[in-house]
Amino acid sequence: MSAMRPLKPALQAIAIEELHEVPQRVPADIEALREWVLKQPHLRACTDERFLLAFLRGTKFSLERAKEKFDRFYTLQSSIPEVFNERRLATDPVVLEILRMGVLLRLPLAADDPGPCVTIIRAGSYDTSKYKFQDIIRLGSMFGEIMMFEDENATISGYVEVMDMTGVTGSHLFALQPQLLSKFSTYADEAMPTRQKGIHFINVPAAFETGFNSLRSFFPAKIKSRISVSSDPQAIFQIVRREYLPQEYGGTRGTMRDISEAMEAKLSSYGLYFEAAQHFGTEEKLREFGDRVQHSHRSSFGAVGSFRKLEID
Repeated sequence: MSAMRPLKPALQAIAIEELHEVPQRVPADIEALREWVLKQPHLRACTDERFLLAFLRGTKFSLERAKEKFDRFYTLQSSIPEVFNERRLATDPVVLEILRMGVLLRLPLAADDPGPCVTIIRAGSYDTSKYKFQDIIRLGSMFGEIMMFEDENATISGYVEVMDMTGVTGSHLFALQPQLLSKFSTYADEAMPTRQKGIHFINVPAAFETGFNSLRSFFPAKIKSRISVSSDPQAIFQIVRREYLPQEYGGTRGTMRDISEAMEAKLSSYGLYFEAAQHFGTEEKLREFGDRVQHSHRSSFGAVGSFRKLEID
């Protein structure tokens, strides 16, 4: 599959106007980024053209920013070992169990819709005595990478997350692990090339709506303004078109099981990628002795993780 497959006209217009994409120059931009990656002794990374294109689009085709975000992508992963570990495989039993439960639902959009992609996260649908919060995030991170390869709505128009709080109990809230939530939100904001357009908490018990608003404190400043919290059962229809929703949400796009089965097939098709990704990452000792070593600085992770800022030529 080529990175140069034609974009739908509406997405092409957004890419040109908002991301400064110059279609005829894209192959050269991809090759320039790939050449830089291959010259970095500390990076073991994917160099697929679709993957690289996502970073260019995510930085509005600033090659210097794309280099920094690409490096940060792998560097910050090493600071979240709860998520990025040996279980991050398409064949992992826990990954598949969570997927089959429909905890995450990536909604198919109409072919001509240039809007952001949408994922529903059913936060109260898993057993906290059997699964951990990082297991849910791990699956989400895997589909986040899949959309970097093939979802132009995500790489051009961004993505929206709908957090359905139906069935959430005290044990689910306790399992949220604020520090992990904060770290992963920072990773998504600073390292992922796709743009977060909104996090919408729906079906929040009215008595707890004020408390849920306090969750904003765990998100990066830029994300806070994109968070909404509602107890109104009809709120989802203000976020997602009804025809995109499964029947269980009052829509007409099949069932949750249909979506989960399609997602499992998609994940399986990326099995070899996630096996290879087990060996991707950074080797900090090689960075320290390389030509591009610069002074250390504290990342948004604070004391939890660090990132050496590169002076990129």
